[in-house]
Amino acid sequence: MTPATGRARLGLVAGFAASLVAAASMPGGAQQPPAPTGPGTSAASQPAFRAGVDIVSLNVTVMDGPRYVTDLQPEDFQVFEDGVKQDLVFFNRANLPIALALLMDTSASMELRLPTAQEAAVGFSRRLRDQDLAEIVDFDSRVIIQQAFTNDSKALEQAIRKTSAGGSTSMYNAVYIALKDLKKIVAANVDEIRRQAIVVLSDGEDTSSLLPFEEVLDLAKRSETAIYAIGLRSAESSAARGFKEAEFVLRQFAQETGGRAFFPSEITDLPVIYNQISDELSSQFSVGYTSKNTKRDGAWRTIVVRIARPNLGARTKRGYFGPTSRSN
Repeated sequence: MTPATGRARLGLVAGFAASLVAAASMPGGAQQPPAPTGPGTSAASQPAFRAGVDIVSLNVTVMDGPRYVTDLQPEDFQVFEDGVKQDLVFFNRANLPIALALLMDTSASMELRLPTAQEAAVGFSRRLRDQDLAEIVDFDSRVIIQQAFTNDSKALEQAIRKTSAGGSTSMYNAVYIALKDLKKIVAANVDEIRRQAIVVLSDGEDTSSLLPFEEVLDLAKRSETAIYAIGLRSAESSAARGFKEAEFVLRQFAQETGGRAFFPSEITDLPVIYNQISDELSSQFSVGYTSKNTKRDGAWRTIVVRIARPNLGARTKRGYFGPTSRSN
């Protein structure tokens, strides 16, 4: 049985999806400060943006046990698409700027834990740099964009503190809206390339989204966004069927997009988890290649990244859907 059993099916929500984004979006766009080109960018591997060329971009986290590895060179990376080794055309270890959506569950079950969650989220937002952008989204029965994308740390903190608990949980709607918002942030040149991430905090299963899980997961897999999921456990919820379903959903979001899933039992663990996510985002490599597969059939292509050093593990998104037709 899938997590979306009993929910509205794809055909019934097509019109709703469009109206959902329109209802949650706020007028006005945030200014996007330019992203500086750092010393970790290989000049030979910075491609010009060319019409008709599909570059597959990957954000790669490399670990040696619990330690992040940041001293690798392009030749240390081996990227395979459907088992075929690819040639890198882009490599950057200079910690590219990020566009990040911070999603907070504000359903009624979060009432007693929300103040601690707010403080942890504020601490996380303060670790963002001037060149980073973030938006604050809270979700209960509705999805509210408390703050559109900005690099104003005070505005982000105020938005986090404005959240209040009440209602049910519409996490799928919130993830969908965040993915659509992130898609609007498009790089016009190499200097404006941004990594994209969603950090979502929830304490239980989705109970009120009209969008089914499968549709939102499909959108996530088609995006360039890594999803970091935090599922708050409690003594009551851990054994409940609903939380097990929620845990499955959060793991899927994270695994398919190259993020991570965390399941703390104590709300007081949140600051440490947010710090771990922040450390990971500041330790990633950005690499890109032009696929040797010239078919334009829209089929799923599996990606595997290996590191040519012993005992190192690499994590990135599991794959992507190939192109279907050339851009107009």
